[in-house]
Amino acid sequence: MLNTTLVNRKNALKVVKELDAFPKVPESYTETSAAGGGLSIVTFILIGFLVISEISYYTSTELKFDYTVDKNHSGTVKLNIDITVAMKCHHVGADVLDQTGQDVYSFGMLNEESVHWELSDNQRDYQHFVQQVNDYLSGEYHAIQEVLWRSGNPAFKGGMPKRKGPDPPGPPDACRIHGSLEVNKVAGNFHITAGKSVPVIPRGHAHLAMMMDSKDYNFSHRIDHFSFGNPVNGIIFPLDGSEITTSFNHHSFQYFMQVVPTEVRTYKANMDTYQFSVTESNRAIDHNAGSHGVPGIFIKYDLSSLLIQVKEVHRPFWMFLVQLCGIVGGIFSVSGIINSFVGLVADILCCRFKWGQQKSHDTVVPGQAKLPVDLIHPTFERSISQNNIVSPSQESYVNQPNLLQNTS
Repeated sequence: MLNTTLVNRKNALKVVKELDAFPKVPESYTETSAAGGGLSIVTFILIGFLVISEISYYTSTELKFDYTVDKNHSGTVKLNIDITVAMKCHHVGADVLDQTGQDVYSFGMLNEESVHWELSDNQRDYQHFVQQVNDYLSGEYHAIQEVLWRSGNPAFKGGMPKRKGPDPPGPPDACRIHGSLEVNKVAGNFHITAGKSVPVIPRGHAHLAMMMDSKDYNFSHRIDHFSFGNPVNGIIFPLDGSEITTSFNHHSFQYFMQVVPTEVRTYKANMDTYQFSVTESNRAIDHNAGSHGVPGIFIKYDLSSLLIQVKEVHRPFWMFLVQLCGIVGGIFSVSGIINSFVGLVADILCCRFKWGQQKSHDTVVPGQAKLPVDLIHPTFERSISQNNIVSPSQESYVNQPNLLQNTS
């Protein structure tokens, strides 16, 4: 019974040995070279560099963008406004009208402040800064979006700074309209036009501008801030810093917005905000020329039913292992191919064409006659090629061809 067990074990070990995919080569059958050693050093250095790079790549994070349906349809959204119009405050009215037909006063009230249209130096510098940043973001957003969403709590809060220095001469000639409104999450229209608004039964409202003269109209405007949702530091929105002036008293400016709610969940930021794209159109109102309409500033917005979710995630560990094995195995395989190719080229050049050996065959020792090749025995040929000197005993054999034949 014991012998049977030992035989089964030996058979099992024999089968396992036959399945060995990594046979060991005895050291006596291996041959090293300086070229192979140099290639090995380069291979190990390259493997170390790529492994370190792969570890750094794995420890970093990436942003994952998901799109889902916004399930929060019953809530409201905050509309933040800071716009300056080149008209006196008692000549303009600002409010919101949406698809629900809700009373405009139920959304809240905006603040009106009489200011000078001309900006001070520090205010103009701030406006130029915001415009430059907005131009860069609009052109390079897709290249830097991951940097933007990974930012934590930047110190930049935005907002036009207070005027420094003396005020311009004369009374204030513009009206700053700023504040926040709680609007429904439906399509709506925020507008600034001539005259204060009054409610109209059964729904809607009207602006009374009967006592205004044509020269009182001037809808040149500057948008210092316009956004949806709770204010977030470090974000500059598309309309921030924009300024449009007109020489026509009756002019209509229209902005069309597509607003998309966005959830940001990264290691440095956790916020709910709103992104939007905007297009602008304006024209002068001239009834005689067939351009009809109401002069004013109209910002029409529509909230999307989709929700963008931005998450910061790590790459899976199995992907790291696969890429690491691919790096090590691939470099070893390529270096082996290169080493074999170099050896093959060296073998062809140095062995098959016998480079470096032809000179020894043609060398003649002074005082020695050059012998015909067919009279030289192969054994002595090797001696001549190696030493270039023929011993006296060998010389006697060379001079006696018959003896060489008998000897062979």
